[in-house]
Amino acid sequence: MDDADEATDELDPQLADTLRNGRVADLPAWHSMSVGEARRLEDEVFSAGDGPAVAAVEERRIDGPGGDLPVRIYWPDESTEGADDRLPALVFAHGGGWVLGTLDSADDLCREFATRVGAAAISVDYRLAPEHPFPAAAEDVRAALEWADEEAASLGIDPDRLGVAGSSAGAGLAAAVALETRDREVSPAVQLLCYPILDRDFERPSYREHADAELLSRADMEWFWERYLADPSDAADPRAAPLRADPEALEGAPPAVIATAGHDVLRSEGVAYADRLRTAGVETRHCHYPSLAHGFLSLTDAVDRAAVAMDEVTDAAAELL
Repeated sequence: MDDADEATDELDPQLADTLRNGRVADLPAWHSMSVGEARRLEDEVFSAGDGPAVAAVEERRIDGPGGDLPVRIYWPDESTEGADDRLPALVFAHGGGWVLGTLDSADDLCREFATRVGAAAISVDYRLAPEHPFPAAAEDVRAALEWADEEAASLGIDPDRLGVAGSSAGAGLAAAVALETRDREVSPAVQLLCYPILDRDFERPSYREHADAELLSRADMEWFWERYLADPSDAADPRAAPLRADPEALEGAPPAVIATAGHDVLRSEGVAYADRLRTAGVETRHCHYPSLAHGFLSLTDAVDRAAVAMDEVTDAAAELL
């Protein structure tokens, strides 16, 4: 196993201060709330985007498996839609445990990725559980990927440089879509997975070590999984838990950038997935940050180490895309 699963430094002092005094201080635990309460809190705390300026932001509604599927496209400063040189693009799935999250809550990361990677970021407002349990969210992300490929010419993007990306639950969705489409006509060029949810196994080392972590606890993850899966047996399905995929299914998967944090209950599964992809011959850049915690890429304004991590993660994605 990658040594990163044992690499946990003391919590970064700036991050510790942010947890005590910043916008995430004293938040109630997700699992202590109803779905409605959790969504309202998430909207209040995480929907105010302060990301970098981009050339344009465009709202679209595309055909999805469940009807109209809203997407939001962020065009980087250097180019705009219809430019002569076609842009790479990333189809992005937000975090929120499949239960929470909106296009607005993903605004900061999409602006950062568009600007730093030099790609159009296509954010997907996928259907949420428990109203729309597994596999609805993954189906929506896949539909957005296929739409971007079909409309590449009109959008001014390069279908050969079309990737998938996500944070937390959205990173797990991106990984699932990357596996499901690997042998098909529309297959992503890269998968950018930021602190991904990849398996429902609460006995991994990081779950034991950080069971009571402030930003995301074991009890929170149990709450999210219970609402995502209408049938608990679906936890063995690689579309829900990509880490459960057979070794053969990983062969030929797109190159990957995987970001993990030492103080994250999800650390062990991210480390394990990076190991499994490498074993399968997949080019994998594993960016591990022992002193950081879940969601660190949204704290770059307050935590210097997170800002450095953002540079490293997006540089790796740009190189592969």
